[in-house]
Amino acid sequence: MQEMLKITGIRKSFSTLDVLKGVDLTVHKGEVVSLIGPSGSGKTTLLRCANFLDQAEDGTMVLDGQTYHLGHVRRTEMYEARRHTAFVFQNYNLFLNKTALQNVTEGLIVARKMPRDEAEARAQKALEKVGLGNRGASYPNQLSGGQQQRVAIARAIATDPKIIYFDEPTSALDPELTGEVLGVMRQLAKEGMTMLVVTHEMGFARNVSNKVVFMENGVVVEEGFRVGRVVEPLATHAGVGRRAEAEVIAAVPVDEVVFALIAGFREVRDLVLLVAVVFQLLHGIEVEVRCFVAGGQTLRRVLAKGGIRFDF
Repeated sequence: MQEMLKITGIRKSFSTLDVLKGVDLTVHKGEVVSLIGPSGSGKTTLLRCANFLDQAEDGTMVLDGQTYHLGHVRRTEMYEARRHTAFVFQNYNLFLNKTALQNVTEGLIVARKMPRDEAEARAQKALEKVGLGNRGASYPNQLSGGQQQRVAIARAIATDPKIIYFDEPTSALDPELTGEVLGVMRQLAKEGMTMLVVTHEMGFARNVSNKVVFMENGVVVEEGFRVGRVVEPLATHAGVGRRAEAEVIAAVPVDEVVFALIAGFREVRDLVLLVAVVFQLLHGIEVEVRCFVAGGQTLRRVLAKGGIRFDF
């Protein structure tokens, strides 16, 4: 299968904080690759460096056969790479004083030097593709969050990119609006669009992605779908089983599966993500926490109590 994007040894720091520590990642043409992991693991920074919104300090990137040395890339190379990519931001990044149609045409006219008539025709087609063909004259404040994000996706696909980067495209949306955005992304996946997606939507990662990449602390911990391949790094890299103070504070059977939370993490949302990814991604089972119990058991032992088999 043809490689669309291959990143090797990418490094990025902010002041004294190492955010990316030699990350390798490959996305093949037509693939949907989901990046998951706790907040602060480097997922968004990886996307931004891949699209030169932030500049990496080291590493190489091959985009559709063209090699870029990320530590000393020229401005002309950045512009050339961006002609083949598109970026969908978490918070839409629409011009508030421009209509939906104008938001899509702006980059085509200004950056691509496309004639206005051609740009408007392409923008209208892109809006129709995301279900907003009749909202071209609407301003962002006249659209719901889900509609605004669909305009942002229309803006991306109007440039005819070879790969689209999505940075948590549904995180700013209410749950009832998330589905309409994910629906558009599913349709793009069916049509063969290459996508690299930072997401917390485990259903999307499970049902749409060809590959799931788990990041933590600036490195790729694991790739794939198998239980053992995901649970093991969660247990190892979270320090479970190696730190006596890492207690299991919840272990509750839900639909014959145990959902465990491990103490000692900074954010509850990250706690939930670390373990819920195993069940939602690999088993398709929604889980919830019903009670808290003290204990000093490792994640492996607690899950084993719930009948989960491991294949390490």
